[in-house]
Amino acid sequence: MARATDIEFSGPELCALSACEAVDLLRKGEVAPKDFLAASRARVEAVEPDINAMPTRCWDRAEDALESLDGSLAEHPGWLGGLPIGIKDLTSVSGVRTTFGTYAMRDNVPESSDPLVLRLEERGAIVVGKTNTPEFGAGANTFNDVFGMTRNPWNTTLNAGGSSGGAAASLASGEVWLSQGSDLAGSLRTPAAFCGVVGFRPSPGVAGGGPNGFGFHTEGVSGPMARSVEDCALFLDAMAGFDPRSPISFPAPDMSYRETVTRADEKIRIAYSNDMNGFGLTSQAMERDLRDAMALIARNGSVVEEACPDLPELDLTYRTLRAILWAALPGRAPESVQQHYKQTLRENIEYGRNLTIDDVLDAQLNRSKLFDNVTSFLDDFDVLACPVVGLHPGPVEQEFPAELDGEPLTDYITWLRYSYLATATGLPAISVPVGFNDQGVPVGLQLIGRHRGEAQLLAAARAVEIAVGGPFGPIDPNVTHR
Repeated sequence: MARATDIEFSGPELCALSACEAVDLLRKGEVAPKDFLAASRARVEAVEPDINAMPTRCWDRAEDALESLDGSLAEHPGWLGGLPIGIKDLTSVSGVRTTFGTYAMRDNVPESSDPLVLRLEERGAIVVGKTNTPEFGAGANTFNDVFGMTRNPWNTTLNAGGSSGGAAASLASGEVWLSQGSDLAGSLRTPAAFCGVVGFRPSPGVAGGGPNGFGFHTEGVSGPMARSVEDCALFLDAMAGFDPRSPISFPAPDMSYRETVTRADEKIRIAYSNDMNGFGLTSQAMERDLRDAMALIARNGSVVEEACPDLPELDLTYRTLRAILWAALPGRAPESVQQHYKQTLRENIEYGRNLTIDDVLDAQLNRSKLFDNVTSFLDDFDVLACPVVGLHPGPVEQEFPAELDGEPLTDYITWLRYSYLATATGLPAISVPVGFNDQGVPVGLQLIGRHRGEAQLLAAARAVEIAVGGPFGPIDPNVTHR
């Protein structure tokens, strides 16, 4: 596997700092929040024409927020001190255009913010813009009829993944230090892998509740995205905590996630599966790159054993749980909205509408079996490691790959099978950059952790990051599409 060499970054010096370094400077008062805001704005204006990661910006609102920044929570471990962040365009921010990536809502401006946004702002985050997403987050390539395509900063002819592609691309190019994502079928894990950043899918309820209007939903969750594991832990500290507005939320841990990461043991016990007992599909190129990464990790002192738990009925279970969300939310929008939906979103909704009660019951029973199998398996390992996706990013114009090493893919989520397990079982998962392929594009490794084991999973991810020489970036976009 290729390693990072001579990564170029011509943006403001402040933008090259890690989020932890930036927040530490803000806490000490050595740099003013307005300086970070100015640096973020300069970088956004410099690179947006090439990547289209954050199409909606709200600089005036951000400046107003700085004027009213409340330091009463400055001792909270998740205090961000006035650091600019991005919010995905599926999450409402008061007074800021929020389109959900769908044409019928292109002019939607909500009056109130999502509870997670309110929490982040209370803890010193400054929202500077909305990051691009496919329509209602459906799809692993970020494009829509409102804003168009988001490009991968490492090679702008390639896609940035989805549905949190705008968040990942904005981080990789240094526009912001932290960016909120969300995840159903790897929606923050895949773009993190494609763009060389860290994407963390926490247990349901750790980082806020379910999607707007569907608070008891546990499959689609928000999570932190950042350029390093420690930055990701800091952002999770800012997100975490009991919220009476969320029926599934629970308290933050006694020790901060960031502190857990700083104490990480570099030697962990990893179960690695290249194909999840034949369930997933992996290209020869991806298999080679990940085996090289696992060899590096083993040489750094970790134990790597090829093993995987039994995963009965995972495909059908995941598809049923996923379809409930589509039928319940975008599937109940007014016809004036639905008439603009892309075909793949329509197909998702129709699948959900055609479920029987037995389908739903079977899915709930099966997910319990899967949970039991994985949790007992993890008694002997710190994490289960596997691909994030089975192939490297494709052309930005391609909605989803039609084949993998010559084998046809049956539909637009088949290639995302490695994302199903964490979603169906409610276990935390993280995508960590572990190097680059022969074309210089990042490669990510997925780690799945124990039940509500966010802290231990982040610590394991840090051990992996150390072993492979990360973190990487930020970078100047490699503009290859002109």
